[in-house]
Amino acid sequence: MTSKAVIRPAKPDDSAVIFELVRALADYEHLLDQVDASEAMLAKALFCAHPRLFCDLVEVDGAIAGFAVWYYNFSTFRGRHGIYIEDLFVRPEARGQGYGKALLTHLAARCVREELGRLEWSVLDWNAPSIAFYQAQGAQLMQDWTICRVTDQALWRLADEQTHGR
Repeated sequence: MTSKAVIRPAKPDDSAVIFELVRALADYEHLLDQVDASEAMLAKALFCAHPRLFCDLVEVDGAIAGFAVWYYNFSTFRGRHGIYIEDLFVRPEARGQGYGKALLTHLAARCVREELGRLEWSVLDWNAPSIAFYQAQGAQLMQDWTICRVTDQALWRLADEQTHGR
């Protein structure tokens, strides 16, 4: 890292910049049309009395250069918790300075300190620069796994089967 970077937990007054970074990440991933979260929704999730979502920020010379949004998951195979990184993003103008690696090493150190089983995240298959970066950090791409997701109307239909016994 060329400038002095500090990684710190997000605070409630960081809500606007967190939401800005979420939108910037979605734009980078060509998924901006899928963002229906609001700043208030993210703030509520991150800063409630008992949060289940966490955010660490990279601050450089008083400006936020990037973030990692993460939560604890659990592996029954490993018999212990791990960390799942939902979002990892460094602003384009701050890339190449080691801030993304600093966020990963920060979370890896948390895993080791807390005796967690693993650190995981997903990457879009077309995102060659990120894939190369992650592999350089020792990440193993899980080629045999496919993410499954149920949202919107499909989620409602599935839930309706429970409610109405269909």
